[in-house]
Amino acid sequence: MNNTTTFFNKIKNNPNPIVIDVWAPWCMPCKMIEPSLEKLGKEYAGKVDIWRINADENPEISKALKVRAIPTLIGFKDGEEVARSIGNKSYKALAQFFEGILTGEEVKTSGLTMTDRVLRFFAGIVLLFIAWWGNNSVVLYTISVIVIFSAFYDRCPIWQTLTIWISNLVHRKKSKE
Repeated sequence: MNNTTTFFNKIKNNPNPIVIDVWAPWCMPCKMIEPSLEKLGKEYAGKVDIWRINADENPEISKALKVRAIPTLIGFKDGEEVARSIGNKSYKALAQFFEGILTGEEVKTSGLTMTDRVLRFFAGIVLLFIAWWGNNSVVLYTISVIVIFSAFYDRCPIWQTLTIWISNLVHRKKSKE
């Protein structure tokens, strides 16, 4: 029996839901979510198990799990994959991920719908044209750029890193109080 088969047999036979964290030591987003995962591991001890898989040391398991980017979190319940999260997430988003796996409810994903993105983008373009045809107002140009950015902000890696970093700082400060 190979390593992958043994791994999937352990998933099927595990009594608790599992969150598999596929990571690598060189991955900065992996390091950024580690404190949140450790805290959630303590909060969900005995309810949800966390298994950490180093993608560099276990390429066959990573391939079998269809991991294409790290960090990837995969939730299993009763031996079946029920949720997947890719990339750096805030503590709150990770807590929702854990809760969804535990309760069996659909894991909520934050973000905009495609309709919201398109509407914001075109509203920003309209504002750009108004600024250009109007009096070339710097304020209106700035507002139009902000509206366009708001259509895609949640996909911007710099924005994601900044907001998660700030969220983690605030969360650590609150937990110390």
